[in-house]
Amino acid sequence: MMFWKKKKLHYQLVQDQPLNTPISELSFTVFDTEATGFSVGSHDRLIEIGAVHVERLKVTDDTFQTYVNPGRAIPERITELTGITDDHVKDAPDSLEAIERFYEYIEKHESGGWVGHYLAFDVLVLKKELLRHKYTFDEPLYFDTLDLIGYLAPSWDMRDLEHYALSFGTKIFERHSAVGDALTTAHLLVELLHYLEDRGKRTLADLIDITQGENGSPAFQR
Repeated sequence: MMFWKKKKLHYQLVQDQPLNTPISELSFTVFDTEATGFSVGSHDRLIEIGAVHVERLKVTDDTFQTYVNPGRAIPERITELTGITDDHVKDAPDSLEAIERFYEYIEKHESGGWVGHYLAFDVLVLKKELLRHKYTFDEPLYFDTLDLIGYLAPSWDMRDLEHYALSFGTKIFERHSAVGDALTTAHLLVELLHYLEDRGKRTLADLIDITQGENGSPAFQR
């Protein structure tokens, strides 16, 4: 029987910061992915990554986007949902190259943490794609906007990103586009962080406690 050893990508995906760093001084990589379906733990594949850099409670103009060649046809229902066709991905990089480009973007901006809306899905997509290439996935520091919403409004159910953006009065960009959803999430994040500061939650330690302590749950365990 043959065994293979997983390799490691060497990128600094999150900057070390003191736990007492004010939220107003933090930076984040807000990202989203699109895939050929929702069974990313088994057979569905990554087809797009989109991201935006948030710094000091401001959404910057610095975005990242790449299509990804999944090595298979994109189902018609996914094309109808996302607008992504086989022509969009036919000359796109494979998942490993696309993830490396994404990691370079994160490293360049010295991110203080990853953010997404229902981040479990996006993290699992990346993890599974790296495993297919025999690479490890180094779990970063991450924050899910659903956990922040759950803290601020615990009676709310888990809902679609657009529902929360409308509820908090933040901008909505092109839906089911990785960059569009990343931008929508980023603007929602900034508003949620302002609400947290109003409640006296003003440091990185507070943010970690809310999203990964008793009030929140790690992305891989949802």
